[in-house]
Amino acid sequence: MSPLSSDELREIRDELNAGTTPTVWFTGSAVGVPEGRSGKVISLDEPAEGDFIQVRPAGSKDVLSFSAAEVTKVKPPRKRTAPEPAKPAPSEAKPKAVGATLPRSTTSAKPPSSAAKQATPAKSAASAAKPAAEAAKPSAGAAARRKPRPPKAVGGATVTLTADDEGQWSVEVSTPKKRVLKPTQVSAGAVAQAAKVLHEDVAAAVEPLIEAAREQQRARVEQLRAELAAAEAALDDLRS
Repeated sequence: MSPLSSDELREIRDELNAGTTPTVWFTGSAVGVPEGRSGKVISLDEPAEGDFIQVRPAGSKDVLSFSAAEVTKVKPPRKRTAPEPAKPAPSEAKPKAVGATLPRSTTSAKPPSSAAKQATPAKSAASAAKPAAEAAKPSAGAAARRKPRPPKAVGGATVTLTADDEGQWSVEVSTPKKRVLKPTQVSAGAVAQAAKVLHEDVAAAVEPLIEAAREQQRARVEQLRAELAAAEAALDDLRS
């Protein structure tokens, strides 16, 4: 079975990002898992080198690490059942010697029973199946080397709240590797409630900015009321 190619790895990463768990099969290079057994890919580590593919083998709860040479996306063909061994043919009777007289016997050899005939093939099939079963079992040393890897650390995140000169607030979230959330506008009221929940010192630091935003909105309301009153007066003048 061919190992995973770069295109197949990219396809698996796309499926993981879409929320699915792709199916792979173990090659003869896999250590601790029988060849042809299936498994579900849980994640791909970065960078893509060494044992970076996290796979949960079928019938197991452990997540193990494998390289690209140990798994494949090509499903192996189904193994055919070995045919039953043919029954031995009865031995032919020896020809009589010319001119010789064979003595007659009053007793004849009993033919082997049907149970005896069937015992030999069944025993041969069981003997042939035993080495195959022993070969499929992983060695104790290989299983010990395949210990589950501990989960990755999250790495932390930074949440930043920003207020501009007009009293508009925005929030941004980033991790050490990338920015998770671009600056997104939030209401001043939501910021005030969050500050009170976090810590009283945070609420005290944010309160002057919230109060400035309130004053700005009050001034805006008064301006709009004055403009509305002027517009209503002009309308009444047009009606008279």
